[in-house]
Amino acid sequence: MADRIETVALREIRKNDLLVFYEHQRDPMAAEMAAFPVRDLDAHLAHWAKIVADETVIAKTVVVDGQVAGNVVSYLVDTDREIGYWIGREFWGGGVATAAVGAFVDMLAHRPLYARVAEHNQGSIRVLEKCGFTVVGSDTGDDGVRELVYCLA
Repeated sequence: MADRIETVALREIRKNDLLVFYEHQRDPMAAEMAAFPVRDLDAHLAHWAKIVADETVIAKTVVVDGQVAGNVVSYLVDTDREIGYWIGREFWGGGVATAAVGAFVDMLAHRPLYARVAEHNQGSIRVLEKCGFTVVGSDTGDDGVRELVYCLA
């Protein structure tokens, strides 16, 4: 990101945000970094419909200087609360993810929080560590991707 970021804010997700999220996840470089398959529009919208309908999920849109930059989400996996985030590539390298994740975990009272990151995703590893997460393990998912497991106690 070439310009200096003025403000990073979190707000409720709006219907129009989902199309921006869709474009973000279609970026081949971002999908490779996240080790996450790209969804077509119908699958993407169905996925987000489940997210926003789930009362145990906390999801926010990340806004930078008035533009939708991505999202942060917290969800349950068994009894563990995990977080995930996706920031559009045009916002990489300017501290957006760190500011967004930091603000998000500050608003969540639940601890511990867990996060998983593909071990090759150095950018997300730095974000999690800057936000106080520490690596507590690793595993390989059903998709064969080696992930590091982080925890914020």
